[in-house]
Amino acid sequence: MRFLKPAVAVIVFLGAIFPAIADEVKTVKSHALSLAGPPKYGPDFKHLDYVNPDAPKGGNVKLSATGGFDNLNPYISKGQAANGLGLTFETLMTESSDDPSAEYGLVAESVEVAEDLSFAIFNMRPEAHFHDGTPITADDVIFSLKAVKEKGTPLFRYYYANVKSAEKLNDRRVKFHFSGPPNRELPQIVGQLLPMLSKKYFETHIFEETTLTPILGSGPYRIREFEANRYITYERVPDYWGEKLPINVGRNNFDTVRYDFYRDTAVLLEAFKAGEYDYRTENSAKNWATGYDFPAVKAGLVILEEIPNKRSAGMQGYAFNLRREKFQDPALREALSYAFDFEWLNKNIFYDQYTRTNSYFENSVMAPKGQPTEAELTILEPYRDKLPARVFGEAYKAPVTDGTGRDREPLRIAQEILAKAGWEIKDGKLIDPKTGKPLTIEFLMYDPNSLRITGPFIKNLKKLGIDASSRVVDTAQYTERVRNYDFDITTAGFGQSISPGNEQREFWGSAAGKRPGSRNLMGINDPVIDALIENLIAAPTYEKLIPAVRALDRVLTWNFFVIPQFHAAYDRIAYWNKFGHTDVNPSQGPDILSWWVDEKKEKELQEGLKNIRQNN
Repeated sequence: MRFLKPAVAVIVFLGAIFPAIADEVKTVKSHALSLAGPPKYGPDFKHLDYVNPDAPKGGNVKLSATGGFDNLNPYISKGQAANGLGLTFETLMTESSDDPSAEYGLVAESVEVAEDLSFAIFNMRPEAHFHDGTPITADDVIFSLKAVKEKGTPLFRYYYANVKSAEKLNDRRVKFHFSGPPNRELPQIVGQLLPMLSKKYFETHIFEETTLTPILGSGPYRIREFEANRYITYERVPDYWGEKLPINVGRNNFDTVRYDFYRDTAVLLEAFKAGEYDYRTENSAKNWATGYDFPAVKAGLVILEEIPNKRSAGMQGYAFNLRREKFQDPALREALSYAFDFEWLNKNIFYDQYTRTNSYFENSVMAPKGQPTEAELTILEPYRDKLPARVFGEAYKAPVTDGTGRDREPLRIAQEILAKAGWEIKDGKLIDPKTGKPLTIEFLMYDPNSLRITGPFIKNLKKLGIDASSRVVDTAQYTERVRNYDFDITTAGFGQSISPGNEQREFWGSAAGKRPGSRNLMGINDPVIDALIENLIAAPTYEKLIPAVRALDRVLTWNFFVIPQFHAAYDRIAYWNKFGHTDVNPSQGPDILSWWVDEKKEKELQEGLKNIRQNN
């Protein structure tokens, strides 16, 4: 996430701003930072629009997760961290689900941003404290930055690459110094992503090692009990210091939040139907269309909702591992995309619930359309001789079939592309022109349900003479193999914010792709893409950011690093009817922490279940 560049834009777009002076550089002080316009909520807001400020506290919610966990530190690359650990930690600032372009003070009550973007100062709330009662101080913030940047996941290293240092001004005032070109995103990512870790706690604990000892946190919940790989329960902190902050009013209502872990997704729906957990987001079109015809739904005991959202869909697709020599040929990658028959899948497998994805920034203003604009061409022209010619033409569109499953034209085009690039068919096998050996491809996955999608794709690949297969492994093995780039092709998702920024280094940057555990699963190693990323990060305004992102997207799509899959612009949720929530749906999707247990509904639910059991 990022926000606007010029000082004048900050003055216009930050709410409740006050001029200040620090080190003879003017700063702008505010309760919030905004990406693309004024924050929705001013300095005197009482609560978020989608919450019930009088929501009752109490009750329990049970959620689900797949796989397991062996680590309670979510900020390192080792082990498998438990779901929900973010409930126990706080950050300097946080966002709401209905204002994705802004973030609001949490541990920090205000922030001062230098007009020359050389630093930002966070003023911390005196009441903010860890669960043991010790205050959160500037020393803790400085320690947190050092810990995650030096020993945390690669994500932090790239996000904070231009955070030069953190300086203690006093116990509750910390100053971050920035390096490199002016980057309006840095104050925001420091505020939103940096977890508050206790310096004192880690004097006797090792940050970079996996642990099953709960880490001292400061959030609205803390770990009550757990059994590794089976479940974890969080309990609401009764004296949580931030309960009455406007950003938190009406949220964090459940006494406990529990995650139960299941071996794979195949049993998740059945467990939900049996009442083993309370709420689920349905990711399977087939399940949504056919899997919820059971008595509790008919009796109104389970509620099904389709909720439109305005999130950027980003990119989900089959990611090629370019570290494997066979995928270095862009012609091969393009040809394989013609074997993926989305139209048939959507009609026969997905019940027409999805839309084809064509951009890494799908469903947002950042997705390019048609021919490049003059602003896009200005960015791309210096690299013309190093880019595919099609980058300078129409925006990428994925191949389209007639949906019958018998359309031969796409496979004919794939064969022409392969032949032109020197690939040959011998004895029914596609032969790699560099090695002289038949091409083999393995799809790595952890969800058996994915076979419904990959199976027809593999069938078409075999028609091209490719020895394609799939391998389903457990979640732990999948995580380890992907972390170490031990795969040919796997399904990957790249979520995008309303305002892309530093995270693009982690997605597509050359340096990221050379380190285990990065998000650059494809192993993209291209100096032009690196330059386009830096240009994007340095965009001086939101208006200039748009062509910078579109230019990057054109280069990514026309290099065929992934085979784009599909997306839906709504959330499918199912829940047992014991909850209360307002009628206001946040633009970024449901926020279950703003829900509450309705005692009357819960009682009626139990009576309804009793009747169903008696009738059966």
